[in-house]
Parts: sequence; C-alpha cells; structure tokens
Amino acid sequence: MLPVDLLDQKRVARQQFDDKTEELGLVHTFTFDEMWQMMLSQRYRNNITEFHKSIAEQPEFFTDKEEIDRINPLKHMFADGCYIREIFNPKGEILVTKIHKISHPYFLLEGEMSILTEKGPVRKKAPFYGVTPAGTKRVIYTHEDCRFVTVHVTDKTNLQEIEDEVIAKDFAEVDNYYLPDEEPFKKINVLEKE
Repeated sequence: MLPVDLLDQKRVARQQFDDKTEELGLVHTFTFDEMWQMMLSQRYRNNITEFHKSIAEQPEFFTDKEEIDRINPLKHMFADGCYIREIFNPKGEILVTKIHKISHPYFLLEGEMSILTEKGPVRKKAPFYGVTPAGTKRVIYTHEDCRFVTVHVTDKTNLQEIEDEVIAKDFAEVDNYYLPDEEPFKKINVLEKE
C-alpha cells in the first residue's frame, strides 16, 4: 500500500500523463503504471544507495573481510553448472545486499527476516523460497538467527570470477531496469497446478 502523499502524487502524475498524451496525440509503448513503477524503482535505487553509503560510515559497520566471515560464515558448494552459497546471519543484524545481475532462486532455511524491497518491506519466516530478480539490492534485518541459500547458474568455480559474473558494482552496470513483477518470470517457467 502506498502512503497517502505518494498516492496523491500518483493521481496527479496520471492526470498529467493522460492530459499531455491527449494534447500531443502521443502513442506510448508503455502504460502509465509501467512508467510509475520505473520511477518508483529509480527512487528506491537512489535511496538504498544513499542508505548504504550512510550506514557504511557508522563505526559498527563491518568492512574487514575476516570479521565479516567470522560473523557471517559462508559455505560454498558446486554442482553441475550451479554455485550454491549458504550464509549465516545472526539475530539482530542489518545488512545491505549487493546488486544482482542475474535472476536466481533463494531459500530461507532457518529464521525470520524483514526485507526492504522496491515494493516495500516484507517479512519472511523459514521455510521460504523465492526468486531474486536481476537488478535487486535489498536491506535485510534478521529477527532470528538465519540460514539463507542462493543458487547461481555458472560453470565457474573460482569465487571471484563468480562474483564478477553475478554481482554488479553499481546500478549503472545492470543492463535494464526491470519491473519487479515481470523479471523473475521472463527467464523461468512457472507451472501451475490445474
């Protein structure tokens, strides 16, 4: 649900969009709702980038790799064409994820967390799984100790090469901006029970 002021902004923007479209006789390749979602996505991306910079300046923010590995131990596994990454996040941790270039599945095996997404905050409790869309960067708060697994399609086994392949340095490196509801389903088939 959008805050009231954002709903008012959307209503005004829709009216302006409709008025200018009619006045100028425009034909768009996108709908107003698609344009609005892209604008919200850009606002979210700007805000999360600024939040990450701000939180990184705090003395409690860990940048030392050894300290991060001690607090958030990782397990790395490989299968034919897959890299499987398991991370432990202790209760009460706030973390900012990296930007993902490629859509991939994730699994919350243990614990409960709140995740700030482009659509707003969501709370997930294990067991839970989903798909992280390409272009995603999130803020996570762990309500309990959590064990989280991601799976990435790659033939590589060198961890730095894998990170270079699946993680963007910034949003500019991500080729396209995706609508949150569309991207996960562009590259995977979803079968529904009849």
